Amino acid sequence: MDAKHKPAATYDQCCARFIDHDDIPATAEQLMRSRYTAYVLERFDYLRQTWDAATCPPDLGSEPGPQWLGLDVKRYEPVDATHAKVEFVARYKVGGRAHRIHETSRFMRAEDGRWRYVDGDVSES
Repeated sequence: MDAKHKPAATYDQCCARFIDHDDIPATAEQLMRSRYTAYVLERFDYLRQTWDAATCPPDLGSEPGPQWLGLDVKRYEPVDATHAKVEFVARYKVGGRAHRIHETSRFMRAEDGRWRYVDGDVSES
């Protein structure tokens, strides 16, 4: 089966070890996938832990989130040992209307060895 038609990983296969069991994602791509899953599950505690403190919004999780429909990682680019980019498209629904976020996210590996989301260039449709 090619990559485009590979079945989606289950929660246990993908992200439970990071979100529920404190394993550390080895790559920024793993962190990005686990963060998307945390948004789906509204695990704002995990999102705060994996967001760079300088850019994390103080009101994260204060409003109901959208209904997330899917994630497509387009590109993973390690920049150097402590920086990486992940380009993705996430689909969601609000008020019965479908939308997409296309983002190139920037990640940084902190001194404690953990990857953190810093920010991203976003377009929505």
